[in-house]
Order: sequence, then C-alpha cells, then structure tokens
Amino acid sequence: MSNPRVLCLGEVLFDCLADQLGRSLEEVESWTPYPGGAPANVACALVKLGIPTGFIGCVGEDQPGNELVDLLQRVGVDTTGVQRHPTAPTRQVYVVRSLEGDRHFAGFGQYDTTEFADTRLLANQLPIKLFEAADFLVLGTLELAYPESGKAVHRALELAEEYNLKVLLDVNWRPVFWTNPDIAPQTIRALFKQVDFLKLSLEEAEWLFDTKKPREILNRLDSVEGVIVTDGEHGCAYSFEEHDGKLPAFAVTVADTTGAGDSFVAGFIYQVLMHGIKSLSDPVKAKQIVTYASAVGALTTMKPGAIASQPTKEEVEAFLIQEIGV
Repeated sequence: MSNPRVLCLGEVLFDCLADQLGRSLEEVESWTPYPGGAPANVACALVKLGIPTGFIGCVGEDQPGNELVDLLQRVGVDTTGVQRHPTAPTRQVYVVRSLEGDRHFAGFGQYDTTEFADTRLLANQLPIKLFEAADFLVLGTLELAYPESGKAVHRALELAEEYNLKVLLDVNWRPVFWTNPDIAPQTIRALFKQVDFLKLSLEEAEWLFDTKKPREILNRLDSVEGVIVTDGEHGCAYSFEEHDGKLPAFAVTVADTTGAGDSFVAGFIYQVLMHGIKSLSDPVKAKQIVTYASAVGALTTMKPGAIASQPTKEEVEAFLIQEIGV
C-alpha cells in the first residue's frame, strides 16, 4: 500500500440507526448498527475515490473494535494510526430518524460519553511517519471534548505544521459528546489559526460566527484559505481567497443523510488533490470542485449507512454526466 496522502483523525464507531422512522428514543423497537464516525467516514470515502488514506483513532479491545478495524482494512484504509484501549469500550451512538430520513443523535446507551475508547487517543503514540508523507489532515471537533484526545488533536496539528500538511476542519458539532457544551465554542475557535479549510453546516456557522455567509467568516480568520457552509437539501455556499460561490443541492431520493457531509468533505479533498490547491483561485474550477463534492454527498444519502453507501469515482462521474452533462 502506498503512503496515505490524507490522514483522518478522530472517532470510528457504530451508529445504531432506528429501524422505525419518526419515533423517539424510547419508542424505537429495534436498531441496526452501521459503521461510522465522521473522520472514519471521510477516510473510507477517499479510498473509494482512489486516494490512499489513513485513519488515526482509538477503539476498544472488544468485538465492535475488531469489526471496525477489519472494515477499515477491507475498504483499504491504512490503520497504522489506530490505537487499542484494553478496557474502554468502542463507542456506539444511538440515532433516531425523522420520517424524511434526517437523523438526531439520541445518546450512548449504558455508558457516559467520557467512558469510550476514542476519548483515550494518546498524543505520544501518533505515528510521525504518517505525517512525513501526507498532504492533508482532516479533523473534527469531538475529540476536543476530552482531555487526552484533545491533546492528541493539538499534537496532530503540530505535526501537520511541521510537515506542511494542509488542514481541513469539519466542525461536526454534536452537543451530546460534550460533558460541558458551554466550553465548546471557545475550545473549537482556538483551532482556527492552525486550519487551512473550514467546513461548517449552516447551524454551526451561525453558532460560531453569528452569520451564515462564508465570506464574512473567511474575513475574520487570518490563516484560513477557504470556508464552505453546507445546508443539506438547500445546497452550499463557499468562499475562497479570491471569490465566492453558491450551489443548489442535487435532487435525489434520500434514504438516510448520515455521513453525507463526510462524503462531501472527501469529494472536496479528492478534487483538490487531483487539481492542486491553486485551482481554487479559479472561479470556474472551484465551482467544479465543489459541485463534485456535492455529488459525492448526494449519492451517499441514497442508501442507508454512512460507509456502505459511499460512491466510487466511476459512480460519481456517471451521476454528474446524468445530472449536468459533465
């Protein structure tokens, strides 16, 4: 396997999706577990698009942990950076779904959010060799909620700076992961000076910046080269250093929105690696790059589960030809 060009650091877990739509946590009768976790989703989506990618995270020495590591390896993700914790369990998240398929995180079963293995990711065990060879680091913010894994995030950012990796931060705000959600905004904002690209949902943009406009956000962040704000079925808006743009969403039949934003991130990074960072300064090429990312996200919503539903490069290309003739 060639050296990973992208490193995705964070959680890999099981999303236990409610089999019955439109019901509360207490009303759900049965659940189906799907592998997930935003950074792991991005890693798998990138591999399916043809980009060598590594995942860095921590799982338990348990059956769910074994299954998730096996899955990453079957997909083709480099697991050199996966740590195993001897006693902490691998995280499972319970997800209820609306009648339209939109999901809502509903808790962690019998465990407190601080008890899972992903909170134990150790900074001093991050494989430096992975950073020496990579081009991109993808981060979420969930690991910032816990002392040990928070230190690992900051160590990864130090290594990214040392070895000249571009950093994409997908805020992926999930209050249920934080024991004290009030400290989250300040903790997350502290990362921005070390980030090159920032991806937010519309709600996250308004929560952190009191605006949904990418240009206003970009103007407030010194080092960031691009901001993308996604808004589900309403499409996305983006700002890079020289120009802005807005795109509608593709009209598809949605089965499950889990992982759509992660696939969008993977599509964006794939295109940037294929065309080069400088292509984002060209408005036409930038629009093509974000359109491709939107297509990867849209295709992921058409089947249940975050990883199983991710498209191949050939499927994305066929979809784009069908939808817009390119």
